[in-house]
Amino acid sequence: MHVTWNQQLVKKENKSLVLSLIISHSPISRADIAQQSGLNKGTVSSLVSELLEEQLIYESGPGESSGGRRPVMLLFNQGAGYSIGLDLGVNYIFGVLTDLQGNIVVQKNEKYKNSSFEETLQLIQKVISFLISAAPSSPYGIVGIGIGAPGIVNKEGDILLAPNLGWKNISLKTEIENVYNVPVIVENEANAGAYGEKKFGSGKHFDHLVYVSAGIGIGAGIIMNGELYNGFNGYSGEVGHMTIDRNGIKCICGNKGCWELYASEQALLSKAQIVNINNKTELSLGELMERARNGEQAVITLLEEIGQNLAIGIINIIHTFNPQQIIIGNRLAAAKQWIEPQVQSTINNFTLPFHQTDIKINFSDLTLPASALGVAAFSSENFLKSRLQMNKE
Repeated sequence: MHVTWNQQLVKKENKSLVLSLIISHSPISRADIAQQSGLNKGTVSSLVSELLEEQLIYESGPGESSGGRRPVMLLFNQGAGYSIGLDLGVNYIFGVLTDLQGNIVVQKNEKYKNSSFEETLQLIQKVISFLISAAPSSPYGIVGIGIGAPGIVNKEGDILLAPNLGWKNISLKTEIENVYNVPVIVENEANAGAYGEKKFGSGKHFDHLVYVSAGIGIGAGIIMNGELYNGFNGYSGEVGHMTIDRNGIKCICGNKGCWELYASEQALLSKAQIVNINNKTELSLGELMERARNGEQAVITLLEEIGQNLAIGIINIIHTFNPQQIIIGNRLAAAKQWIEPQVQSTINNFTLPFHQTDIKINFSDLTLPASALGVAAFSSENFLKSRLQMNKE
């Protein structure tokens, strides 16, 4: 029988619906899928058979009976394949290997500093190769690699500008695909962080949130109506380069007075050197936090100032987007103890009253690698979508 394009499209949509119900409601019976989806039992049975054959789902022991035979229950096979997610920082590469539901199997962290693109590429490949070697046996193997990069990334996955890495017009996606021959997604790391927080972190229950990635630079990922907002060309969220002082410091982006010059990890480290804390030429965030814990007032004052400056930019974001939630993530989230009171008090003092109604200000859970999980989820979802496009006649 000839199958029309419309019939194929309807079947793909129905198959996607069935798989989505199994993923979100495992274990679930065929009868419950039919009831919740509105599809007839024959259609559900046929689609379930395909998903079983493709090893995307599996059957478990019988469930509770509501009268008659106990139903066979269906579960998502989250170990059918594995995804790799990399958070490419300015001075670190953090990678995770996850199953198809975002559970971390293994992770790897590599630190680096002032490396060329070629050296950084070697480190990226080192992390990816380690994660691949750690993957358990599965029907589909590594289904994709996601990389969150700190810069402007277009919809084709090219890094057009990453000022803090010193990169311009880098096709990282092509470089990695040529080596590993699997689909690669390159996304702005703040967008990846927002998606990771929405799916796995404190953003689960919010449909309007902004994730502020405060590391060496600052970026933002925006979730609107439950979906990641990328902007017209995919360049949204470059809030670190919004001007908060038009006569201010010159930024490496070419602008003056950019927010990240006053409120980022790099701003903190630069200020610590200027005030010559302990006569050291080089300091780390970890060392500064240790000194703050030991009661060193000069360091505490610097951290509090960073908190105030961070709040200034966040106030602009609140007034622009009216979100339900702001999540402060990346490395400065580790300094929550000193930053949070300043952020909260500054927002309370300078945000319009009706913009403060019900808004939540949260800091990322340091045990949740939001950006790496976000891009790993993108890869897993793309794999499942591509499998569902392979419609059987």
